[in-house]
Amino acid sequence: MNALSPTPGQLALARDLADGGRRKAVPGITYVEASAYTDPARYAAEQQRLFARLPLVIAPSALLPERNMAVPHDGFGKPLLITRDKAGDAHVFLNVCRHRGTRLVEGSEAVATPRLVCPYHAWSYTLDGALAGVPRPDAFPGLDKCDYGLKRLPTREAGGLIWFSFDEQADFSEAEALAEDFAAFDLAGQHLFRRHTHDVPANWKLVMDAFLESYHLARLHAATIGPFFKDGVSTADAIGPHQRSAVGREIEAKALAAGDWETLRRAITYTYQMFPGTVLIVSPDYINLMVLMPQSPGRVLVEDFMLVPEAPTTDKALAHWEKSWKLLDGGVFGAEDFRACALGQEGLASGAVERVTLGTLESGIRLFHYAVESRLA
Repeated sequence: MNALSPTPGQLALARDLADGGRRKAVPGITYVEASAYTDPARYAAEQQRLFARLPLVIAPSALLPERNMAVPHDGFGKPLLITRDKAGDAHVFLNVCRHRGTRLVEGSEAVATPRLVCPYHAWSYTLDGALAGVPRPDAFPGLDKCDYGLKRLPTREAGGLIWFSFDEQADFSEAEALAEDFAAFDLAGQHLFRRHTHDVPANWKLVMDAFLESYHLARLHAATIGPFFKDGVSTADAIGPHQRSAVGREIEAKALAAGDWETLRRAITYTYQMFPGTVLIVSPDYINLMVLMPQSPGRVLVEDFMLVPEAPTTDKALAHWEKSWKLLDGGVFGAEDFRACALGQEGLASGAVERVTLGTLESGIRLFHYAVESRLA
């Protein structure tokens, strides 16, 4: 960590916290219509105009730490396959054999292999998607293997994250703009400690909302992480459609003056809300990445990845990370945040609330919804 340094934007948020925290945009009370979370037509439009067109985070680079690895992924509605080829490049393919359409790799765990072999007729592919072998090639006279590579989706790996899109014309420049910030946390150099997918009975935007405000920290998380933070001391800004926020613990003036990154990491929790549906939370010594995969107006899958600086090599280190994993994934996220989202979905679906009311500590939610609404207009 000592060799790393904060970006100007990260330092600016730290200085805002030192001044007591502030958010210059969206003053006063604002609102979000309840139908934004419950209307099936609205959900369908979001799927078509956001999740089918924009770059999406699918996983951290640490999911594929070695070359010649592949991980099946079904969360976005189509069978996908994330690979890292022998050159070290990441790809997202449709997990579909080009012969008869059979799924190439089943399950959800990473596999290490130089070739993917279809279980039906044993057509094989290298990890860059090229068709490598066809049994009984005499049965396919004139077949050009170059025409039968796996269907690749637009893919970028930047700053320790793997992005993809279903849209061939997708623009990844806004995603790549975050890479400098993530390099400051050495996101690309982290080790994947644990991953777990939560099935949350709530609209996907309720989950995003939960990580766009700090108003709930001292209340919802009173028995877990709430006491670690100063109530109401938070700030945020934007990088394109993405938001970057910071919640303060204790800020040392000398650390700010010197740009002491190690001290700032202990004093500040930085959170990145990547549009449309990804959250990165940077705790003092580990990082949580949450990828949201909407399934219906009232259901979303949330895959939580916990990233640590290095693989634990002692029982003490293993116990330390297991404690943190249990606290965050099972407690703070699962039992508190996601439970609150589920209860909120029930309430909004009941019709008791026509619109959600947002205070000044929740203005990040309104900015997020402005971004959604602008894409749907």
